[in-house]
Amino acid sequence: MAHIAWLGKKSPFCGNVTYGLTTTEQLRQRGHRISFIHFDTPATGPGLPWDPPSVDGNGLSLTKEALRASRRAALAGDESEVALPYLLKSQVYTVPAPGAQRELRESLEQLKPDLVHASLTLSPLDFLLPDLCQQLGVPLVATFHPAFDAGLRNLAGGTQQLTYQVYAPALARFNRVIVFSELQAEVLSRLGVKDDRLVVIPNGVDTDVWKPAGSEQMGSERSSSALRHEVLARFDGRRSFLYMGRLATEKNVEALLRAWRLVRPAGCVLVIVGDGPLRGSLQAAHEDPDILWWGYEPELERRVALLQASEVFLLPSLVEGLSLSLLEAMASGTACVATDAGADGEVLEGGAGIVISTQGVTTQLRTLLPVLRDQPVLTAELGRRARERALQRYTLTRNIQALERVYAELVPSPALAA
Repeated sequence: MAHIAWLGKKSPFCGNVTYGLTTTEQLRQRGHRISFIHFDTPATGPGLPWDPPSVDGNGLSLTKEALRASRRAALAGDESEVALPYLLKSQVYTVPAPGAQRELRESLEQLKPDLVHASLTLSPLDFLLPDLCQQLGVPLVATFHPAFDAGLRNLAGGTQQLTYQVYAPALARFNRVIVFSELQAEVLSRLGVKDDRLVVIPNGVDTDVWKPAGSEQMGSERSSSALRHEVLARFDGRRSFLYMGRLATEKNVEALLRAWRLVRPAGCVLVIVGDGPLRGSLQAAHEDPDILWWGYEPELERRVALLQASEVFLLPSLVEGLSLSLLEAMASGTACVATDAGADGEVLEGGAGIVISTQGVTTQLRTLLPVLRDQPVLTAELGRRARERALQRYTLTRNIQALERVYAELVPSPALAA
């Protein structure tokens, strides 16, 4: 099996982080050695930028030598986790601290991985990886997942297109670039990334975790049922329409809220699960008895219960990559309505859900919401088809197997011979 250095970032609100951590854990279970390198040590203090101090978990100041000692201790184990210092980390990008590049090089020199897999963090270090890995003689794979809208129908789509244009020359130098859809591959191909370096591997979800209500195995049935009853109690007997994700401009939740206010489906509640920069303003503008502002939900089991207890999942995004929340809703047997941003329309096409345009979202939802309210048989059938599509194309097992095939192309035997 291979030793893979996985570069990513940790953040509680980012779906792409969920993808990275789930994937690395699955690879470990399949016998690969994974060293996880991420930005997780905030650099602060008057010494910047020449000698940035940092803090440990107790808020105590760490010197540069202490940071290196901490890294050496982390690298001593078989399954390593290395933190790189940063100045700023957000949902969108990361600004590394001075010295992060050196820390990364020294970590890779000490780890001696068979392959480096970078789940790109949108940071300056991303552009240095091809040269660094070439110097170390290590194959380099990128997972490139910024949201996009192939039609460039809105400002958010135009902004994301700039990200693709900036990254394309660097991505052309990676050994392989993993994208989530054919549409995304076409965008990068037009920007100069060679087709033989592009690999389409959709996101995958654990369909044994994300599954319809009533399909639990003996032993977990009671706790799952109790959680669903707890969630349903919050709905107060109303049928639930659910949004789960970040509350940010590109997610276009405002359009959904406007449509809901215009329709006000009788006997229904709109549940908004998530957090983000727009939560305060959206909640203040849309305080309503039939809108439940759930907030960020950290517990996996309760997120599963929310989807199981909901009739319709709504995703009004202007740009997307391939939404993990959408795949989780599909696997849970929830009827899905999503825009054709990114790969989401591709996922639902052919009857696995309802696909709407990123243009005129409020108008389209204003028409759809009464239909979905009045046709429970339709929503049940859409949920069944969504689950079937997830099982056919978007399981975590398929994702991992495809990833291993990429590694096998780049890492000579015997590292991947087992």
